Amino acid sequence: MQLVNYYYLVRSFTIEFYLGIIALVFATMGIWVGWRLTERKSMEVGLHLKQFPTPTLPEIDSGTYGISKREEEVLLLIAKGFSNQEIADKLFVSLNTIKTHSANLFLKLDVKRRTQAVHRARELKIIP
Repeated sequence: MQLVNYYYLVRSFTIEFYLGIIALVFATMGIWVGWRLTERKSMEVGLHLKQFPTPTLPEIDSGTYGISKREEEVLLLIAKGFSNQEIADKLFVSLNTIKTHSANLFLKLDVKRRTQAVHRARELKIIP
C-alpha cells in the first residue's frame, strides 16, 4: 500500500519536486555568494580607512567670515599646495564637493583664484 502511495507521489509531483530542489539550491548559493561579497567589501573599506586616515589639521579661527569647518580644512589643504583631486582623496569626498567648497570660500573671502584665497586667508589670520 505504501509502495503504491510512493509511486503516486513520484509520478504526480516529479516536476514540482525537482524544481523546488533546484530553487532551494540556487537560493542557498545566492545567499552564500552575496554574504561572501559583502563581507569582503566591508573588510576592504575598513583596510582603506586604516591606510589613509583623515589628516589632522590645526585649529583654525574663522571668526566672523562664516567659513565652515570643512571649508577650513579645504582652505588649509589648498594652502599646502594640494590639487582638488588630492584634497578630495584625503577628505574622502567627491571632486565636485571640493569644487563647491572652494567656490564658497572664494565668495566668502571675495577672491577669484586659489592663490588669492590663500593670500587673503593669511592676511585675515584664518590660516597660519
